[in-house]
Amino acid sequence: MSSPVSAPAADFSRSSPKHRRPWFIALVIVLVLIGGWLLWGVLSKPRPSPKGPQPIPIGAEVVKVGDIDVYLDALGTVTPVYTDTIVSRVAGMVTEVRFKEGQIVKKNDLLALIDPRPYTAALLQAQGQLSRDEALLKNARLDLKRYQLSYQEHAIPEQTLATQQATVDEDAGTVKLDQGNLAAAQVNVDYTRITAPIDGRVGLRNIDPGNVVAANGTSGLCVITQTSPITVIFVIAEDAIDEVFAQMKGGSALPAIALDRSKEHTLATGTLLTVDNQVNTTTGTVRARAIFANTHNELFPSQFVNVRLLVKTLKQVDLVPQAAIQHNNDINFVYLIGADDTVQSRNVKILATEGDTSAVTGVAAGDRLVTDGFDKLQAGSKVAVRAQTATVPAVTNPG
Repeated sequence: MSSPVSAPAADFSRSSPKHRRPWFIALVIVLVLIGGWLLWGVLSKPRPSPKGPQPIPIGAEVVKVGDIDVYLDALGTVTPVYTDTIVSRVAGMVTEVRFKEGQIVKKNDLLALIDPRPYTAALLQAQGQLSRDEALLKNARLDLKRYQLSYQEHAIPEQTLATQQATVDEDAGTVKLDQGNLAAAQVNVDYTRITAPIDGRVGLRNIDPGNVVAANGTSGLCVITQTSPITVIFVIAEDAIDEVFAQMKGGSALPAIALDRSKEHTLATGTLLTVDNQVNTTTGTVRARAIFANTHNELFPSQFVNVRLLVKTLKQVDLVPQAAIQHNNDINFVYLIGADDTVQSRNVKILATEGDTSAVTGVAAGDRLVTDGFDKLQAGSKVAVRAQTATVPAVTNPG
């Protein structure tokens, strides 16, 4: 007989739906309460009021009243007042050289000597010829006086007297010729001493003692350049000629400043000397010459310099920083800061610019102008002026 099949044991690991539902409902209720509490906390916080557009940070400066100089800028060339190439006026051997290269010489200083012996001999010949012909003239004049007395006594014919008069005139002409030859010989002797015709600086030497030089040679013995005073030649645009001449007619000496190539260092200061008498039609400019004392050789011949010519000074005008001026095609304008810290554009006319400052019309003294921060700026924008950082002066260590 088979054994009876036993019934399966009960599985208590699983709860029936009736036992699980109360716990599930409790969990949902707890989650709802937590969510409601969180939502209530968020909704109960005060909401910030919506903010408007933030002010644009900018830099600003105030329009000031003052004087400003009006300059004309040009490129110039240092040009000596006098430049002389020293040549020998007579041919001969150089016996002495009395100057050094780079030496400053004065007018009539002895520079070199040419062998004078041939010219001294010619001078003696001219003196002897003159003495002989003067004696002949003296004798002819004595004969003329005797012939005149004889003619009055009807002792000689008139033809003899006329012939003697012609002889005297001929001898007088010969004496004048001799005097001219003597003067020419003396000049040649003087030319053997080569002297400086001007004050100036001697350049490099082209001859040495013992060299034979030709009369009126092309190379020259040396070159003397006057360096004090010295001039600078530059050009002025034809549009500025009237303004320059107006100042010159008024008797004003227009100051001129010579600067180096970088325009950062002043080399010398002088005055406008003169302006050329015609405009170059190709360039539309006229040449001008300024003179400088150059006592310390600040300027060197043929040096290129930048020239600033002071034409006039504008008195008590409105001055603004150059950084405040904006450009739109041919229009110049600034941003004016109002009392409510909003900006408005204002057209201005530039009268003159010197360095970082411009003289303008269209604004008034005390107006605040924007100087930087233009990127997002437009008319009506709200701005906030950045505080400027004070510059702390350097303290010198007494030790």
